[in-house]
Amino acid sequence: MAARRQYWLLKSEPTVFAFADLWAAPRRESPWDGVRNYQARNFLRAMRVGDLAFFYHSNAAPACIAGVVEIVREAYADPTQFDPGHDQFDPRSKPAEPSWSAVDIRAVEPLTRSVSLEELRGAPELASFPLLQRGSRLSVLPVRGTEWRAILALGRRKVEP
Repeated sequence: MAARRQYWLLKSEPTVFAFADLWAAPRRESPWDGVRNYQARNFLRAMRVGDLAFFYHSNAAPACIAGVVEIVREAYADPTQFDPGHDQFDPRSKPAEPSWSAVDIRAVEPLTRSVSLEELRGAPELASFPLLQRGSRLSVLPVRGTEWRAILALGRRKVEP
């Protein structure tokens, strides 16, 4: 029996890597690397090919969900942890026992309109959404199916002229 699709949220500062950068990339694909939090890393390791994720612009004005991505390669050793010239280098991590993981993602669609953090906070059906919980700072978060559908509906709503 096939595994059920899971849903996620991936955070990136748009000045570092924006949804538009992914959309413009060859084949609209890129590694999602540089995660240096154990819980977020474990979420990456739980992702399966075909899972979908929202691409969230954090530390932006406004912070918002900009698009949808698909997981196209499951977790593998994040190569940045072994590169002494990279800002995500981790001297404690060893190739035989890597500490950090990456996944590959592909842009599926930009949302018709970005869904701001403020708009997310105003949606009653998202009251327990992990992104909105006090102290939530993880760069990778799970999204429940009901939350996924609610956010997707907001993002696909037509923009009023």
